[in-house]
Amino acid sequence: MKKLKVIVSGGGTGGHIFPAVSIANEIKERLPETEILFVGALGKMEMERVPAAGYRIVGLPVVGFPRKPSLKMLTFFWKLFQSMRLANKVIADFSPDVAIGVGGFASGPVLKAAVRKGVPAVLQEQNSYAGVTNKLLASKVNKICVAYPNMERYFPAEKIVVTGNPIRKNLIDAVVNKTEAYEYFKLIAGKPVVLLVGGSLGARTLNESVMANLELIRESDAQVVWQTGSYYYKEMLERLGDNCPKNLQAMEFVSRMDLAYAVADVVISRAGAGTISELCLLGKPSVLVPSPNVAEDHQTKNAMALVENQAALLIKDADSKEQLWPETFKLLADKQRLNSLSENIRKLAKPNAAKEIVDVILEVVESRKSEVRSQK
Repeated sequence: MKKLKVIVSGGGTGGHIFPAVSIANEIKERLPETEILFVGALGKMEMERVPAAGYRIVGLPVVGFPRKPSLKMLTFFWKLFQSMRLANKVIADFSPDVAIGVGGFASGPVLKAAVRKGVPAVLQEQNSYAGVTNKLLASKVNKICVAYPNMERYFPAEKIVVTGNPIRKNLIDAVVNKTEAYEYFKLIAGKPVVLLVGGSLGARTLNESVMANLELIRESDAQVVWQTGSYYYKEMLERLGDNCPKNLQAMEFVSRMDLAYAVADVVISRAGAGTISELCLLGKPSVLVPSPNVAEDHQTKNAMALVENQAALLIKDADSKEQLWPETFKLLADKQRLNSLSENIRKLAKPNAAKEIVDVILEVVESRKSEVRSQK
């Protein structure tokens, strides 16, 4: 195979960026000569995260469609027009063999421009509810890699390949020494551990649920590792003051998630697609509190895909102050239920997602080459 040229587009959140970088890394591992160009949205986190991962990125001025009619509509259409022009130029200049879209603002213009130029295209949809951009592009691309079953509701069945979502490589590779993990978090070995994570920025509701249940946490036999997120860390510390239970550890950010998962008996989390993929692979009993502030309430749909398989518990965001901690401690005390959740969630894991997605991409490239050869 001659040197491959690949465009990867999309982003906006870590949930889009992480799979994009994982796919690029897998391509590079197999075909080191491949030239990869990312296209993202200006001002979004991919503009920092992608270069940090060692890849070149071009930014488009594209923004999200306004939810309410306003003058922002004019800005949206003007920036979309500029982005389409720039996307056409990027495709013409770079001349990719394949375009990959991972969802998010930038993937729309790029994949549209690629398909118009006859470049084969592949989508990767992380959620159980398809994003607007991916739904609009579905009829034009060659293949769609998904993480959940029953995606025929949104996409043409013949284009769907169930691959799962790529997850952090260090989590797959980690052979974690539990003793090291207990020492890292200064925990007592043998006592149950609850890990609460609300994303890198944090989740207001999850943090408020902790503040509302300090006495319950204090009286419990559990040890709680609590990632507050960068937005809320200082505020939470100030509000805790001298009233922080000895068995509660507030951290701004947990950088060693491999160790955190290793000691966690129960994980409390939002229901982003990437997190759910990690929980499945690691077989962690989980209490999911879907964020209500996401497009099409897709986190509830992600969580329900697990609940329907008796693989996780779901607490509504609005109920979390009252129900989250009592239900978590109830679960923690029920060893049989913990084991059952762990077994069921592990059945949904897709450990080779990045590899399978790249298999699909290379198949699409090869198929296009065969078409071109047969036309000559």
